[in-house]
Amino acid sequence: QVQLVESGGGLVQAGDSLRLSCATSGFTFSTCAMGWFRQAPGKEREFVGVISRSGSSTYYAGSVKGRFTISRDNAKNTVYLQMNSLRPEDTAVYYCAADCTSRSSSAYTPRLKYEYEYWGQGTQVTVSS
Repeated sequence: QVQLVESGGGLVQAGDSLRLSCATSGFTFSTCAMGWFRQAPGKEREFVGVISRSGSSTYYAGSVKGRFTISRDNAKNTVYLQMNSLRPEDTAVYYCAADCTSRSSSAYTPRLKYEYEYWGQGTQVTVSS
């Protein structure tokens, strides 16, 4: 059974940091690119960032670039999202997702929702001003 379980969300003040974790099971984590998305109330789910299956490549949305960092630990089947300098506009439910499609490049960084097969249930991040 495939599982992706996010944790680490919470209520913080603007300028604070949080680290989200996404623990996975039920699939071969090391063969999957791992992405983070978020969805604010009344808005579409949007791409935040991704790390390739090899871990050699990352890509971030412009709104978080320089503030957020994605990393992965293949030994723990876990992907992380380090969020620094949080802003009220970062308030959203954050989801991790896995793209396990076999691809020619281990450095591929999928950025579209439809490219991801598996999704977590999300964790709430609220940033107060």
